[in-house]
Amino acid sequence: MEILDILIIGGGPIGLNCALEAQNNNLTYLIIEKGTIVNSLYHYPLYMRFFSTAEKLEIGSIPFISPAPKPGRQEALEYYQGIARQKEVHINLYEKVLQVSKTGDVFDIKTSKATYQAKNVIISTGFYDIPNLMNVPGENLPKVKHYYTEPYPYAQQKMVVVGSSNSAVDAALETYRKGANVTMIIRHSEISKNVKYWVKPDIENRIAEGSIKAYFNSEIAEITDNTVIFKDENGQIYEIENDFVLALTGYLPDFDFLKNSGIELQGDCLNPLYHPETMETNVPNLYLAGVVCGGKDTHLWFIENSRIHAEMIVRNIVLGESRL
Repeated sequence: MEILDILIIGGGPIGLNCALEAQNNNLTYLIIEKGTIVNSLYHYPLYMRFFSTAEKLEIGSIPFISPAPKPGRQEALEYYQGIARQKEVHINLYEKVLQVSKTGDVFDIKTSKATYQAKNVIISTGFYDIPNLMNVPGENLPKVKHYYTEPYPYAQQKMVVVGSSNSAVDAALETYRKGANVTMIIRHSEISKNVKYWVKPDIENRIAEGSIKAYFNSEIAEITDNTVIFKDENGQIYEIENDFVLALTGYLPDFDFLKNSGIELQGDCLNPLYHPETMETNVPNLYLAGVVCGGKDTHLWFIENSRIHAEMIVRNIVLGESRL
């Protein structure tokens, strides 16, 4: 079996960038991706626009040309998947990594289809696959969705949107404009400060005029077939009629996978342990890249500020091999 220089887990923008850095340094590598190329982006809402401008989303010094100030989901898919084609990136799709273990100086990587060996492993799996559950009765009902794609299925429906982040605000505005009766249940006292600056006044104005109802300092207590029950900060209980719940309460990295790979998780946010200058974890030659580095604090890392991880990691690998 060939022993790769690097095996990269996750074919998102940062995983692709790690592959490009490996190519530039003549290292053998392979990406294992459980879905399609940039799988998380593919599952974003259809009309999502990035907070960042195109140049901040670029990888591998390859220009990202967008006619709009803020590129959207489809443009990003074209850009990143185009890079994978043009650069002939070595990537196995629809293959899930099940286990990473180490014997001596070599990693054994078991997937749903095969087993691989590598001197170094980079985990760049993001955090979009595991919803941050509310853990309330009725959350498993078919009417409860933890992902939002487009507004059309919710026309003329009584909607509850849980959360106040970008995804929740976008869903509330889009479904409202397609004729839904929208109520937001928000745990905090205001709309999140992280909401895109050109969207925040829109949602605040819709709430102020009563077009979208919002209950602040409130939490879901139970979901039934036809209603939603929630309580405010004083413990007062409310029950409203409901057809669908969009529980857009955020997403989490696969902490079990990180822990089973030997990575230490620290504090309440389960921050994985890694060296900030090399991105190497407490397991020698096992690296983290991208948003997975933030633990539960998924607002720490984005494409634009974690692109540099690829260069840091590959530089450390090259320097390490040169010392052997």
